[in-house]
Amino acid sequence: MLKQGLQQSQLQKLSPQQIQFIKLLQLNSVDILQRIDQELIENPALLNASDPDAAPDETAPISESELATPEEELKDLTVDDFLAEESFDVKDYVNDEYDPEGFHLSDEGDEEKKERPLAETHSFHEELMEQFTAIAENDRELTIGNQVIGSIDDDGYLRRPLEAIANDLAFSMNVDASLEELKRVLHKVQTLEPVGIGATTLQECLLLQLKRKDQSNRNVQLAIQILSDYFDDFTKKHYDKLIRSLKISEEELKAVITVITKLNPKPGESIDNSATQYITPDFIIIEELGKLVVHLNSRNAPDLRISRGYLETLKGFDGAKAPTREQKETVQFIKQKLDGARWFIESIKQRHNTLLNTMNAILHFQYRFFEEGDESFLRPMILKDIAEITNLDISTISRVANSKYVQTEWGTFALKYFFSEGIQTDDGEEVSSREVKKILREAIEGEEKSKPLPDERLMEILKEKGYNIARRTVAKYREQMNIPVARLRKEI
Repeated sequence: MLKQGLQQSQLQKLSPQQIQFIKLLQLNSVDILQRIDQELIENPALLNASDPDAAPDETAPISESELATPEEELKDLTVDDFLAEESFDVKDYVNDEYDPEGFHLSDEGDEEKKERPLAETHSFHEELMEQFTAIAENDRELTIGNQVIGSIDDDGYLRRPLEAIANDLAFSMNVDASLEELKRVLHKVQTLEPVGIGATTLQECLLLQLKRKDQSNRNVQLAIQILSDYFDDFTKKHYDKLIRSLKISEEELKAVITVITKLNPKPGESIDNSATQYITPDFIIIEELGKLVVHLNSRNAPDLRISRGYLETLKGFDGAKAPTREQKETVQFIKQKLDGARWFIESIKQRHNTLLNTMNAILHFQYRFFEEGDESFLRPMILKDIAEITNLDISTISRVANSKYVQTEWGTFALKYFFSEGIQTDDGEEVSSREVKKILREAIEGEEKSKPLPDERLMEILKEKGYNIARRTVAKYREQMNIPVARLRKEI
């Protein structure tokens, strides 16, 4: 039975301007330049200041000191304030109250702008295809090999099922390849360099490498036997069982393990498929007049302006008494482009402000670390701490911290490096979880490898140093540092 009824509810939706600001906020200094270039191409109403048609700069650029300072209370426009503006009519764009000069990103003055060219390189898959082209028997095999190689992950493994690759060939290339044909091509791919490429499992990857070694070597023979017949026991480090099953001595097993551990578990990573990449910091902290000051790294960032031509064209239409349909469509198009340009400039300005406020809050919170560079001076800090200082939402702080770097006198750090949980010692002092992880790492590095320390013993070591931490917390920190359990750290 159908019924009709009214229901009232509250919904929160993001406007296009909010979505644009959020996307810009999470971009780093390299990506934001690419995004600005893209917007300059897509929106003709947005221009670089060097363009002859750009509207004049009527006011001085806003300085970083006006936006945020570490000594004063950190202040920021909220996203709601930023977006709570009414729509514009023609007069909003052409009267004297609207400032069309845009926003000046760079504080570098007339300093020469530099570009960093990247060296031309072959990709990982291109290098494999060059090798396969030399051994392919015909065009059909070359097509199948291209599909197989294209399905190989960056670490060198083929995790996609052959059935799925066969379907891809049928739909995209109109090639009906059988599983047997795919297997033959895969075996050829597995003969390429580096050794172990195209394996479907770690076990197969290691065996492919061993089979290219001297088969007359007893250690190689034993390694192949262990990986073929006792792989689970080997990965779980059941060494006593391997010694009994293979009837070998502990010294012989140790020699075999040395052979296996020298193999490459990720052959794809051995191919240098990119030029050396440099981290471009988003912030630079320098000392000025005895105080640390945050600067945005805005080198090469263009000054954004509104198009003078679009403004004047819109002003010309403002006096029309009986506009035609074509004129109305033209006015609508111009207003749409000017709206987009204006919102983009305002979003860039708000991003600039938000980034500086957030980094200044981090600097203020971790000031002693930035002064001394000693990791032990890092205070426990979570996203909520910075959100409370800046009066911003936690999600906004998270977006700022994501993929951003700061250059200091002591090196370049990811912003996430400064966030850590707080742990209270027996003396009531709150310390960073980073300090606890450091103690754990030192204890594990100094352990006797034949008798590695279990989590219970690590917990006791921490308690002896005044850190009352549960065993499950020890396990969590150990996993965060990518350190396996004691059984898997055992060596003979």
